[in-house]
Amino acid sequence: MIEIGSFIKLQRTKQEKTLGELADGVVSVSYLSKIENLKTQASPEIIQLLCDRLGINVNNCEEGLIKEKLEQWYSMLFEVNNKEEIITAYEEIQEILDRNLSENLMLFEIHKIRYFLILGEYEEAEKKIDELKGLSNNFDSLQQFYWFKFRGNFYTAHSDYSLAMQMYKKSEEKSGYIEFELEEIEVADLKYTIAVTHSKLRNTLEAIEYANKALDIYMKLYNFLRCAQCHNILGISYRRIKMYDKAIKNYNLALHLGKLNNNNQLIQLTNQNLGYLYSTKGNSIEAIKHYTEVIYDKAVQPVERLATVSSLIREYYTIKNYEDTRKIIDYGLELIEEISDIESYRIFYYVIYTYHYLLNNEDDKFEKLVKQDFLPYLQKHEDYASLIIYSKLLANHYEKIHKYKDASKYYKEANFAYEQIINI
Repeated sequence: MIEIGSFIKLQRTKQEKTLGELADGVVSVSYLSKIENLKTQASPEIIQLLCDRLGINVNNCEEGLIKEKLEQWYSMLFEVNNKEEIITAYEEIQEILDRNLSENLMLFEIHKIRYFLILGEYEEAEKKIDELKGLSNNFDSLQQFYWFKFRGNFYTAHSDYSLAMQMYKKSEEKSGYIEFELEEIEVADLKYTIAVTHSKLRNTLEAIEYANKALDIYMKLYNFLRCAQCHNILGISYRRIKMYDKAIKNYNLALHLGKLNNNNQLIQLTNQNLGYLYSTKGNSIEAIKHYTEVIYDKAVQPVERLATVSSLIREYYTIKNYEDTRKIIDYGLELIEEISDIESYRIFYYVIYTYHYLLNNEDDKFEKLVKQDFLPYLQKHEDYASLIIYSKLLANHYEKIHKYKDASKYYKEANFAYEQIINI
């Protein structure tokens, strides 16, 4: 049950009332502050007066209905669902809770962080986190489990994977105290999320460990879609440590499960990953086969096709198939026109125009783009793998036109980027 003082503080904050406005004619400001911070217990009469002023019904007769609707809404937030349905359910629950004191209120408030993140309302999510921080010391273990998990989701959405990992590990710690309250799917989801975060941080062995933990649970639950996602993480991880046979095995399992589930998005993500693996092995023909599966699939979002196009351009150029390189560049330029927010996907713009200028012998444009825009962009985002590729491309260009000093400079840039990858 939520502490009544925490509840009053939460409702007062939501209604943007000051301590003075709520306390006026009922209690002193200092006494209200003590009630809100759980430093004293007020009489039922005072609680009733404060709740009356906030428009809250203390004797909740709708608790059963609230619990049922909350469970339905939480399940909507767990997997990707129709956003309109999520919003409608949220507004209905909020209306009921605005007039009732419910023991489920705090968990609902914590889940709002996840709700705002799903809607892409990151400022609202951050406001909700700030609002709840003052109450978090009074959270029980279940509330803390979600509090840390959703804060991890918030940091993940902002690509701050180190802070996200700190939150996820705290959530994992709390899960040990409430293992009988959590469904296995919740435990698996957290372990999968930790695996993904380790992968982002390039903690490869940890990513493998947690992906296998999640996979064990998903297999027991016959959740083959999530099994496939775990196999993709394992594929990426084994590819990074050059265990290519294991990587291919996991990708093929992901591909098979994606087809069983008729999940086109997962199938094409796996094709993209297989393409990258074969590219890493130097097998451009096999890489091109998998990349081609993705780019002409109209069910794949233009942004995702654009990512694959940029990879495919590089493969065709590597095997000196300049005719197909030009065709794919033209296709990429068409895709760019379809995307309104190209700023978020600038890397693909840079890749396409880099090869466009290179193939058209527009040396000045090529050099300017790569030196002044592309390489600084990759340095800013610490994309060392791409820095190696495009520093070498520029160095090769300078070598061909006999500018050996410039060539040497960018070969050194490529070597430096390679050293950073080794040290990660």
